[in-house]
Amino acid sequence: MSIEDRLAELGLALPPVVPPVAAYVPAQVSGNLVYTAGQLPMIGGVLPATGKVGAEVGADEAKEFARVCALNALAAVDSVIGSLDRVTRIVKVVGFVASAPDFTGQPGVVNGASELLGEIFGDIGKHARSAVGVAVLPLDAPVEVELIVEFA
Repeated sequence: MSIEDRLAELGLALPPVVPPVAAYVPAQVSGNLVYTAGQLPMIGGVLPATGKVGAEVGADEAKEFARVCALNALAAVDSVIGSLDRVTRIVKVVGFVASAPDFTGQPGVVNGASELLGEIFGDIGKHARSAVGVAVLPLDAPVEVELIVEFA
């Protein structure tokens, strides 16, 4: 089954690549790896929520935003390799969670991205990961995700 078919089966579609908000590119190829820029949970060019997780944004809502970030990152990957069917491994996920001072659930939030990648890619979607709490993210986004993806 193609990745496009798998996305459709999950009721998903790749969004348009989110234009950069500063001086960078959405994804860069080096050898057989794609490195994405940090992707915010933009939907149709709009950030659906702002603020800190554990304060203005709930953990469950942030987990859904991490899924959106991962889809945006996959769109960036697709834009530079031509087809997600070329992906041979999701190597690493790095998730940043803008966190209220007492919030410690960053791994659960970033699971939104990790679980989505597993749903889409199966075993090749298993990856190394970092889930990091930070004081603030660009545009006051609650979550940001970047990927390292291997392809053939």
